[in-house]
Amino acid sequence: MISTSLNTTKSEEIFASAQQLMPGGVSSPVRAFKSVGGQPIVFDRVKGAYIWDVDGNQYIDYVGSWGPAICGHTHPDVIKALHETLEKGTSFGAPCALENVLAEMVIDAVPSIEMVRFVNSGTEACMAVLRLMRAFTGRDKVIKFEGCYHGHADMFLVKAGSGVATLGLPDSPGVPKSTTSNTLTAPYNDLEAVKALFAENPDQISGVILEPVVGNAGFIPPDAGFLEGLRVITQENGALLVCDEVMTGFRIAYGGAQEKFGITPDLTTLGKIIGGGLPVGAYGGRRDIMSMVAPAGPMYQAGTLSGNPLAMTAGIKTLELLQKPGTYEYLDQITKKLADGLLQIAKETGHDACGGQISGMFGLFFTAGPVHNYEDAKKSDLQKFSRFHRGMLERGIYLAPSQFEAGFTSLAHTEEDIDKTLAAAREVMSSL
Repeated sequence: MISTSLNTTKSEEIFASAQQLMPGGVSSPVRAFKSVGGQPIVFDRVKGAYIWDVDGNQYIDYVGSWGPAICGHTHPDVIKALHETLEKGTSFGAPCALENVLAEMVIDAVPSIEMVRFVNSGTEACMAVLRLMRAFTGRDKVIKFEGCYHGHADMFLVKAGSGVATLGLPDSPGVPKSTTSNTLTAPYNDLEAVKALFAENPDQISGVILEPVVGNAGFIPPDAGFLEGLRVITQENGALLVCDEVMTGFRIAYGGAQEKFGITPDLTTLGKIIGGGLPVGAYGGRRDIMSMVAPAGPMYQAGTLSGNPLAMTAGIKTLELLQKPGTYEYLDQITKKLADGLLQIAKETGHDACGGQISGMFGLFFTAGPVHNYEDAKKSDLQKFSRFHRGMLERGIYLAPSQFEAGFTSLAHTEEDIDKTLAAAREVMSSL
């Protein structure tokens, strides 16, 4: 049972069947609710800031399909554009003009991107950018940060965040040691550790990849000077700096974290929002680096469904909506009200908690903090978070089912939604 107050009979029946059909009954591990107990709810439909499950229960949604629903679910302008494109076909496996339109919008928006390649997921984008880093530099090793998640490619499943952290899994079986031997890790927000890795591996490191704002170990912003320091260190060592903005791109600012913090990496990965809710990813960067990608250059990467007209259409319309005046100011306003309110309620009800937000992205840890990296995040009271999550779900608030995931707001969330959420949080925290 999910709770004592929700009727979830249909969800339970469907999930029971799913467990016989799919590993764990899900298509992605973090959906399984293992870290918060109970069983996942099965969605029936979404609209704006709300979701409805198969039993008819309504929730205010702070997951937003894990980020892309920044304009709200099924925005009418996006749906209208998709209907028009759908009449022309779902996939061409050939160039379409819509690719040019979205590519120009991405290049205009993201400071580091001079050329872009569309793919089908964030994982695919990160796989490709890893190969490109090594091809361009002629070096095999890469530095990633503990708790940062860059998809499920073999080389990245070392001290990874997201579902790996949520489920408490060790480095994944099936990944050869020979593959991960070239993956070096450092604590997030620790420049000295990065300097030490470069000193220990002279002329061997192709680059550094990171989430500029961590969202896959919970919400963890960069310390002052951290991103700037990485830019200097990589340049001094002839290595590339890669910002994985699959989560932060077009969410914390129109130009992503690199616009927000004034840092220009060599390469960037994108996803989520640029597909407007459809499967999409992208990677891009300096023209001289991107020119190595086939067919312009020798580094091979391909995808039959890449740049398909439906994903391009949804992305174009979503970015058009985000360009309207006041968009990010509104996201920041409502998300700050939510994040500040949660922290104040935790304080008033006697719980150690820390967290924060940037634009439409937020997080809450049940620990006194501060949280600068994954090791700090792991000090959180996971049992308390589990009870908090369950209590909020019972009151119609859908949060990510993991202490180690960021939350997301959308343009569809209202002040009333935030007020209802905070009222629910006060009830739950008072009873924890």
